[in-house]
Amino acid sequence: MSSGVQPTQECLEKFQELKTGKKLTYVLYGLSEDKRSIVVLKASDDKDFQTFVNDLPEADCRWAVYDFEFTLPGGEGIRNKLAFIFWSPDDAPVRSKMIFASSKDALRRRLDGVALEIQATDFSEITREVVLDKATRK
Repeated sequence: MSSGVQPTQECLEKFQELKTGKKLTYVLYGLSEDKRSIVVLKASDDKDFQTFVNDLPEADCRWAVYDFEFTLPGGEGIRNKLAFIFWSPDDAPVRSKMIFASSKDALRRRLDGVALEIQATDFSEITREVVLDKATRK
């Protein structure tokens, strides 16, 4: 079920900047104050994965796209995969979880080129190791 909430043009522009410009490492998305549109909350070029995780709130939902860089096993080189992350912590308000869950596809459908999709409800589910495991699965 869709909530009718749609991403703003800035959401799509920041995603394209991340995808093609390779200057950004991640973009955090949330809801506008009136909860009628999806907006960019932060765009960062910080390559430290833990910095990204630290930007996720403990008690509210977010969507994010992270340009995940990793080294293939056996020295086969360095790869990048775009990961779409749906952050819905257990401590988030139920209404927020419902709006974010029902609005996820409105954003996700517009982000062509995403290779991974991760849903996390706890910080243990959004570690570098968890994302690396998903990125390197055959």
